[in-house]
Amino acid sequence: MKFEKNILCIGAGYVGGPTMSMIAFKCPQYKVTVVDINQARIDAWNSDVIPIYEPGLDDLVKKTRGRNLFFSTETDKGIREADLIFVSVNTPTKTFGQGAGKAADLQYWEKTARQILANSDSDKIIIEKSTLPVRTAEAMERILNANSKGVHFEVLSNPEFLAEGSAVQDLEAPDRVLVGSRETTEGIAARRTVVDIYANWVPRNRIIESNVWSAELSKLTANAFLAQRISSINSISALCEKTEADVDEVAYAIGTDSRIGPRFLKSSVGFGGSCFQKDILNLVYICHTYGLHEVADYWESVVKINQWQQRRFILNMLGNMFNTVAGKRIALFGFAFKANTGDTRESPALAITRGLLEERADIIITDPQAIPHAKEDLKDVKHGLTFESDPYQAAKGAHAIAVMTEWKLYAELDYQRIFESMQQPAFIFDGRNVLDHRKLFKIGFNVFAIGKMPLKHF
Repeated sequence: MKFEKNILCIGAGYVGGPTMSMIAFKCPQYKVTVVDINQARIDAWNSDVIPIYEPGLDDLVKKTRGRNLFFSTETDKGIREADLIFVSVNTPTKTFGQGAGKAADLQYWEKTARQILANSDSDKIIIEKSTLPVRTAEAMERILNANSKGVHFEVLSNPEFLAEGSAVQDLEAPDRVLVGSRETTEGIAARRTVVDIYANWVPRNRIIESNVWSAELSKLTANAFLAQRISSINSISALCEKTEADVDEVAYAIGTDSRIGPRFLKSSVGFGGSCFQKDILNLVYICHTYGLHEVADYWESVVKINQWQQRRFILNMLGNMFNTVAGKRIALFGFAFKANTGDTRESPALAITRGLLEERADIIITDPQAIPHAKEDLKDVKHGLTFESDPYQAAKGAHAIAVMTEWKLYAELDYQRIFESMQQPAFIFDGRNVLDHRKLFKIGFNVFAIGKMPLKHF
């Protein structure tokens, strides 16, 4: 079959894999190839057990793989054949040198740019899909267009706005698709080419066109605003616990204000995931670079509140379990940073686990999807840590349960059975406010939730 366009995506992770699967599904006239240097990851994409848990993704891949969706490690070949190249490589926070702890580490991005240049013999459109600092496209352009081949590259920004756990739904019916380019004749023409891809299924009024710098900055800003809302309600949760207010009632009351709205006002043990903290710290670094120190301090406070909320959760456990958890068995219900994903990157559960281990607690982790990643995250821990897929077994003999992830199954468990299997007095610390606290209290649990007065029998 002859395809109208050859689309390549470099990077087969949480963004590249799902996004290209949706494009292939909605656009059978295009050949879509996803490449990655990780052979094991590509093998998994080509197997019956794909490497990412995301509702609906498995079915999407099976419908398109081998038809017009292909997974490969042949990056050089893919570059040569591609008309458009989406770049979705990792851009972690730097751990070394200038900007360590805040700036984005762009070494993989630059290596990819040079690989694209080395293997290109025809003009190509390059689309930033990774989350990148504003003005990164300029650096990419300098690398790519400083060539003697007579090959021209247009570099665009098409940031992803996916929420893990609902990525397939977000891709199929997005709030918006943002495509940014240079405001030149060539740039606008390239932008329209990318717009035309999404227009195969996304209404035109949901496709936003902008200059490339606005598109790059919009991604960082969107994540910063979402994280800010979570930190804001979490800061109020602490005040609620002191004043006998209920954070859920406060959130509902303010969320009915049309100027505020209800979303991202769910108090919890804190936000996680690959984007929020990384992107905010990136924004902080950029602001400092431009001398906007007050702006940087404002956004950095969002991360500090999130870290404080996690420390506060640990201290709350300690204070209510008679000031010690040493030798006590604590079952963590959930390790993924949110429900419906196996992703554990920056999960609050990781900080909670390490904090409790420092207090000499015995931790048992249960999660329906994230245990393999949890084992990798905690592979340095030699003592006091076990994993159990069955929550009933995890809770057996435990002094306390701490709910870390809002998996629906945790609200549906038989807590009478769990209570009878636990050490007494039995504690539940609901870090996601997803359980029926009154019912648990009647069973006999001492219940401590975020932003609510405790329900205890002593």
